[in-house]
Amino acid sequence: MAFEGLSEKLTAAFKRLRNKGKLTESDVKSAMREVRMALLEADVNYKVAKDFTSKVTERAVGADVMESLTPAQMVIKIVNEELTELMGSQESRINFASKPPTIIMMCGLQGSGKTTHSAKLGKMLKKQGHRPLLVACDVYRPAAIEQLKVVGSQAGVTVFEMGQEDPVNIAKTAVKHAKDYGNDIVILDTAGRLHIDEKLMNELKEIKQQVNPDEILLVVDSMTGQDAVNVAKSFDDLLNITGVILTKLDGDTRGGAALSVKAVTGKPIKFAGIGEKLNDIEVFHPDRMASRILDMGDVLTLIEDAENRLDQKKAEEMAKKFQQNKFDMNDLFEQMQQIKKLGSIKGILSKLPGLGKQIKDMDFDEKAMDRVGAMIQSMTKQEREDPKIINPSRKKRIAAGSGMKVEDVNRLMKQFEEMQKFMKSMNARDKYGRKRRLPGLGGMPINPGLIHGQGDSKRKK
Repeated sequence: MAFEGLSEKLTAAFKRLRNKGKLTESDVKSAMREVRMALLEADVNYKVAKDFTSKVTERAVGADVMESLTPAQMVIKIVNEELTELMGSQESRINFASKPPTIIMMCGLQGSGKTTHSAKLGKMLKKQGHRPLLVACDVYRPAAIEQLKVVGSQAGVTVFEMGQEDPVNIAKTAVKHAKDYGNDIVILDTAGRLHIDEKLMNELKEIKQQVNPDEILLVVDSMTGQDAVNVAKSFDDLLNITGVILTKLDGDTRGGAALSVKAVTGKPIKFAGIGEKLNDIEVFHPDRMASRILDMGDVLTLIEDAENRLDQKKAEEMAKKFQQNKFDMNDLFEQMQQIKKLGSIKGILSKLPGLGKQIKDMDFDEKAMDRVGAMIQSMTKQEREDPKIINPSRKKRIAAGSGMKVEDVNRLMKQFEEMQKFMKSMNARDKYGRKRRLPGLGGMPINPGLIHGQGDSKRKK
């Protein structure tokens, strides 16, 4: 996950302050030297790293330790506040036009993920009740138009294209089309290049002059570190961008781009790409990102993910079945599908406070639920509804049908029995005849063995 290396080094730097009753200037400066080195190793701009540690030092030296806070916690609080300030203080939303359509011009280098993130943004805005229109203005890259049509179709967003016409004319015509057909947002997927060149920039400047976009969003690959910041500076100097979309923040990025781009360009990071799926885009929250970096978790984003991606009606039905002890294999399969919508297990746990470091080296078997799902799908309808009828011969058939072994089916059956026992105990009545209340948000929690997949046999070859 993003920022792992930086988080680990910052934690180490603060650890030395934990046992001190009072902070001295020497203590703070020593810790800030380590913080500065951690930032530089994370590919943060040198001037940004220097200014950041200077601000933290100035605030921390001589500061009264707040009641109930240790000196180390005081420094972490200051660092958290300054990290948030460094990345933009608060989330920055899209500037919608007072009179539709709102025109969003997407730009960036080739390979930054511009086309895919145009579709991601379109899908996000459609979920919010808008009628976006994706426009194919990249007429140079082979199959660029076809790629936009494919991802647009997957996102459920209409794509406007005119083939290999002049991109400036395409943009102008698309805006007129949007007005005629009631599209309130126009997303222009402009051409990218392997590097910044005069022809590209002139074309983008011409599009800007002709359609007067409300937003110019630069898509940058966060894996490129300082190069991403340099690209952002070059585009901003020529186009006066209004914001940045950072892609691949779910990868093994060092975080330099996220921590430097706002300070260098003065323009906010508006969105972050956090995966390959079209749902994997989120509003960039500086305060939440700072919390992730300091391993303080990001529970708010986790809650928002659950609200946006999980089916509330199905969750209520699941809770009802739980309370009636009617949870079967169909329900187990459905619950696993819901959990997968939230992303990887490691990604989910990383948003919980204090777990970032603990799960760093843990080996999560992300395919474990897929294997369980394959076994459930190999069962007949009757077997899924009443697992008790699954005898040895049926287990053998299920194993063969799912590419697993009989012992894997036995393990699944045992775990399912444990879950049923748990349900029964939770629904048991106390001595006053009252039912015990189930803590949490509804459905039955997945057995850890199913999530981790520990002990699962390999698939049959």
